[in-house]
Formats: sequence, structure tokens, C-alpha cells
Amino acid sequence: MERGLLTPLKQLRRQVFVELARVAFESGRDTIKDDIEAIPYKITPGDKPLYRESIWRERAICSERVRLAMGLSLRPEDAPVHLTSGLSGSDIADKYYEPPLMQVIPSACAACAPNRYKVTDNCRGCVAHPCTSVCPKQCISIVGGRAVIDESKCIKCGKCKSVCPYDAIAHQTRPCAEACGVKAIESDDLGRAKINADKCVSCGMCMVNCPFGAIADKSQFFQLIRALRRGDKIIAEVAPSYVGQFGEQATPSKLKAALMELGFCDVFEVALGADMGAATEAEHYAERVASGKQPFMLTSCCPAWAMLIRHYFPESADKISNTLTPMVATARTIKKKYPDHRVVFIGPCAAKKLEASRRSVRSDVDFVITFEELSAIFEARGIDFSRFEKEAEMNDATGAGRGYAVAGGVAGAIEKCIREYYPGTELNIQHVEGLEDCRKILLLAKMGRLDGSLIEGMGCPGGCVAGAGTNIPVQKAAVLVKKTADASAQKIPPKELAEIQLD
Repeated sequence: MERGLLTPLKQLRRQVFVELARVAFESGRDTIKDDIEAIPYKITPGDKPLYRESIWRERAICSERVRLAMGLSLRPEDAPVHLTSGLSGSDIADKYYEPPLMQVIPSACAACAPNRYKVTDNCRGCVAHPCTSVCPKQCISIVGGRAVIDESKCIKCGKCKSVCPYDAIAHQTRPCAEACGVKAIESDDLGRAKINADKCVSCGMCMVNCPFGAIADKSQFFQLIRALRRGDKIIAEVAPSYVGQFGEQATPSKLKAALMELGFCDVFEVALGADMGAATEAEHYAERVASGKQPFMLTSCCPAWAMLIRHYFPESADKISNTLTPMVATARTIKKKYPDHRVVFIGPCAAKKLEASRRSVRSDVDFVITFEELSAIFEARGIDFSRFEKEAEMNDATGAGRGYAVAGGVAGAIEKCIREYYPGTELNIQHVEGLEDCRKILLLAKMGRLDGSLIEGMGCPGGCVAGAGTNIPVQKAAVLVKKTADASAQKIPPKELAEIQLD
């Protein structure tokens, strides 16, 4: 599905976040339950459905979206449970994600055919009907002048589709399953999509590709807003892919000022941690891989890539750089400066939510929200960048760190550092994007075909700018990130950054 389009589904997701944000900011403890219960009726008012065949189904699905946005699990389908059941356990400062992060809302799933060939109206009933000639199982017949496929015999080989002169045979697949590079989408006993949590790496590509909005991730933004409302001291760290995500008028200085208007004490670029990572991984490559001590090195910043390696290629897990991810390195920098403050990571990535919930990271990153969720918070608080005039300088990083947001940007930053710090070092740089290609390159590395390589993997096709929580088209975001990186006054970080250990 085309990313960045403002579809009715995108607007519906935004409405849920906006209404919940308003409740989180404005409702007191005496009214919050009633206000949350009213959200589905605000989004679907009256007695006529807006998107589906039944208003009751619309409201039921909306209710589940509200629960996930509060960090709560879906309700059982066979038991009466209030929308706000479990709210008291979620309206707390230290609410972490409880896996699974990605969840299928059963009432929203259309039970798409997982793999099916179907004759469409394009069929002309031609005399040649080559589809019948190539079918190895003779499951295609001509009925009433049109081709008909007997699905009980079909082996899904696709030969009929390939020879049809009118392109009259469609291959139908589940969009969510098609987007999943680890084949984690399965079916329940009613034919609806089901995510195998043991296979899933939480990249979120299934969520953004489902045209029915049947897949959603849990959010922590309700807890973040409640913490801001209480007056907690919170500092925001913003991922490099933020450029353009809030409109062309949301300049870096305006974005920082707007975040401080929401109640954040300060704002840092996560590209600062990316600079640390680039300097450190350049050193590791020169000392370990180029010297032959280690066969290859895998970058560490993408959590879906790292989970893929640990789940499916455990023998290569020790080749993942032990460099802190940019999110964690920046958070530790912040907490060294502000030890009594909490930190929220704001970025494009769904998988970062689970990374932050790991016990080794919990003390560093207290909240994770996406650009999509932050946009809803801005709307709920009436912050419109076309009229917002306040500015606050944000300049924490170099062009190398800011370039991390696009596929190839991590490897590119490390390469620049190696050429500057360790001239003459022989380099072999590889980068891949999308989990399917990530699996292929890891297999090649396992077979010994990529020895001497620095391998960058990005779970989302396009890199971080294509993350599940982004707002604008991927290509547009990539262009804006590159432009910002190229315009940076300092191109690469100083070599000394590699020596900083943020324990």
C-alpha cells in the first residue's frame, strides 16, 4: 500500500490518538473513565456507519484501538469486558510494553485469502485459452465462455496467470503477509490473520500494509501525556528521520520549541548518539574486521534487524556490534547531564518500543512514541506549525549522524569515519533493506561469502524514514534527510567520540 497517503484509515487512526490525547491532558480521575468510554461515539456519531457495514462494528473496532493506544491488551471476544478495564494499571508513570507489541484486531480483519488465483472480469473467453494448456493439474475449465479455476485442485503455481494475454487472472495474497519478511502472519480457525509472536520481530510493516486497519501496535503515549500533565521532568530525544514529518513549516528550531511548549524540559537530536555509534563502529571495524580477527561486523541500530539475527541466525549474533544504539547512547548522555529527568524517544519505529522495554534499557529510555502519535498530541494541544512562531536552536549532531535515517546511511557514516580516522583501511561495505533481503545477506554471511564486510541491515524498506510510525511518503522523507545531512556544518564526528563509554 502506498505510504504517506492521507487515507480514511490514516484519518481514523489519527482521530483515535487525538481524542485519547485530549482526554489524557484534560480529564480528571473522576471523569476519565467516562470520557474514554465516549471516544468511539465521538469518532462515529449518529446511527450511520462511516467506514463499514455496521456502526456497532465500527465502534467495537475503535474501542480496541483505544485500548491499544493506552497500552492495554485487546479484550476477549467471548467475555464482557469494559473498554476501560485495566485503566488503573495503565495510568501510571512506569508502564512498559507487554508483548506482543503487534496485535490483530479480530473484528477488523477481513479474513483475506492468504494465497489464491482468481479469474477476473478481464477474461475474454479466448479461443486459445492458454491457461488450460499450462495448468499441471487440469484445474481450469471454460464455463459459459469464461475460465474457471477449481480451487480444490489448484497448487498455486501461477502458470495460468503468466500466460494469460489479458492479465485476467489475479494472484490474491494477504497484504499483511506479503509485507512480512519473516513469515509471521498465519491464520486462526476463522481464516483471520494471526501473528506468530515467536517469529515476529515487530517491524510493523504488516500494520502499515493492512488496508482494513486490522493490525495495530500498543502505545505508550497515554502514559507520557499523563506524566507531562503531572509536571514530571521529561526530556525528548528526536530520531534523525523527524525532518519533514510534521509538515514543511516544522523546522528543527520550531519543532524543539513546540515540544517545550508541550512541557518537555529540553530536546536532543538522537543523531548525537548516531555520531557516537559511527565513530565507535569505525574503530571496531578497523581493529577487528580489517585486521582479520573477526570475519564480518553487523550494525546494531535497527532493532528489527537485531531481533532477526538473534531469532534466525543466532550463530551470527556475536557479530552484531556491541555499540549502543543511537537511542540508548543519546538517552545515557541526557541522563548523565540530567540524572533526575526522564527520557522519551520520539521516532519512526515500532520496534523501538520493545527495545526500550528490555531490562538493560529501561533505566535509560522511559517512554517511546512515534511521529504519528506526536502529530496527534500537537493537534490535541492546538499546535499548528503554519502559525507557530516560537523557535529554539537544535544543533547536537553532524551530517553523518543525521544521515542514519535512510537505508545505507549507517554504513555510509561509518565508511566516512573509517576513511578519515584510519586512511588506507581496506573497506567492504554492504547494506540491505527490508527483512526479506536482510535474511538473504545474513545467509550469505553465514556461508562465508561476505568475510571482511561491514553489513548494515534495515528492517523497513527505505530505512528509518519508512518506519511504521512515520507521516509522509518514504521518498520525500529520504530526500529531506539527505538535504539536512548535507547542509550540516560538521560532516563527521570527532574520533574522540569513540572513546566515550556511557555505562
